Amino acid sequence: MDFEKYDLTHFKNGLAEFGVIPNEFQLRQFMQYYELLIEWNGFMNLTAITEFEEVCTKHFLDSLSLCKAIDCQKELSVMDIGTGAGFPGIPLKIVFPNLKITLLDSLGKRVKFLNEVIEKLGLNHIDAIHGRAEDFAKPDLLREQFDVCVSRAVANLSSLSEYCIPYVKVGGLFISYKSEKSTEEVTSAEKAVGLLGGAFGKQFDFVLPNSDIYRTLVVIEKMKATPKKYPRKAGLPTRDPL
Repeated sequence: MDFEKYDLTHFKNGLAEFGVIPNEFQLRQFMQYYELLIEWNGFMNLTAITEFEEVCTKHFLDSLSLCKAIDCQKELSVMDIGTGAGFPGIPLKIVFPNLKITLLDSLGKRVKFLNEVIEKLGLNHIDAIHGRAEDFAKPDLLREQFDVCVSRAVANLSSLSEYCIPYVKVGGLFISYKSEKSTEEVTSAEKAVGLLGGAFGKQFDFVLPNSDIYRTLVVIEKMKATPKKYPRKAGLPTRDPL
């Protein structure tokens, strides 16, 4: 593959703002990931963002901004709900190979793409699962198995909390990536978060490197076990938020 055509200056500068200095192998993995993304995007809908520098900023750097909220150098198990084309889970895995990551998506074609990326990039201790968040949160499956659950999915925080908090161990974190100031959304989600065993922690507001794009990471701490009745059956958390 001809990787010489890519100018990585802005991407490397952006990573440096996060305190990340990638090695050459990791940079090649990002370029390979980009090429697979564009190839597969030609016959299925993975992303509307296709220009290399935009993907680097709006997908790769955005995904890696998690390191503003937690120490990603730790040995952590991470669940990525509604991962889509692998964001934030795959960029996090490339830069922080110590993370053990599970990607969950409801569309089988996207999971095929994720498995192709995992294989071609030679990533270990990362799994892609096809299914709905409501189904895998059962006690005999993945309920309360993870140190951290993350989601960049576009949904209101009440619904997202019902999908994500059940996966988090007591003492762990659910971190929601938001694209705007979320004071109002946080206020309206307080009841849901409390019912699910969580409590709001710190919120991290910042502008993505190389851009004027505002981002927020909303941190929710898991204080006690989620009651067995949550999450409710498929579709309800979205249609009728707590």
